[in-house]
Amino acid sequence: MRKTLLALAITTLAGSALAADLRVGLNPAYEPFESKTPTGEIVGFDVDIANALCAQLQRKCVFVESEWDSIIAGLQAKKYDVVISSMSITPERARVVDFTQRYYKTPSAIVVKKGTQYDGPASLKGKKIGVLKGSTQEKWALGELKPAGVTVVPYQSQDQVYLDIKAGRLDGTVADKVEVNGGFLRKPEGQDYGYVGHDQYEPKYYGEGIGIAMRKGQGDLKKQLNDAITTIRSNGTYDKIAKKYFDFDPYGK
Repeated sequence: MRKTLLALAITTLAGSALAADLRVGLNPAYEPFESKTPTGEIVGFDVDIANALCAQLQRKCVFVESEWDSIIAGLQAKKYDVVISSMSITPERARVVDFTQRYYKTPSAIVVKKGTQYDGPASLKGKKIGVLKGSTQEKWALGELKPAGVTVVPYQSQDQVYLDIKAGRLDGTVADKVEVNGGFLRKPEGQDYGYVGHDQYEPKYYGEGIGIAMRKGQGDLKKQLNDAITTIRSNGTYDKIAKKYFDFDPYGK
């Protein structure tokens, strides 16, 4: 009888753990992936993907805001269970956190004033380019632009980059092409700006796509999330979410 009761208790605890809220860390300053409405609601592609995955796991997503440059530290401090915030899968990050398979892959690019002549990083010598602190775009800019004489200025959020471009304190940015299109170029303040140079996919800077980060040693959660990604990709949920934000397949090749 004691064994039966113990087994029942273990089963009940396992069921409770499965049903527990999934705390999702994110930086809601990266439209259209995650941003805040005027009423404070967190919305975006990453948010919808997270909720779709939670539905597969039969758990409720609870979103926890973080500055981008401390988001991994917050994960390791157990402020949240996972990061679903457009985080690139890179070897450096994979040394300290685990990743699921990717759930999208889009290029980055340089954005400066229209008419700027560009035939390589040296073309921007003397200019000030803003980047998100701790991002793969910052890594690319430090590796490719800074050696050519470009001043690379890190910011706590991408929104702050756009404010300083508008104010004339920056000449441009390096950003995800989808994010900068929705977050800046389509808006009135971005109408005089555009892309220069090639689409940036270089694995040494950008890794192998965007995945969900979690603490090391959570093999069960990783498998559950990978299975959930595969499911929403195959049952039409992913495509439905993607079409809400994009006119192309963000999953990439």
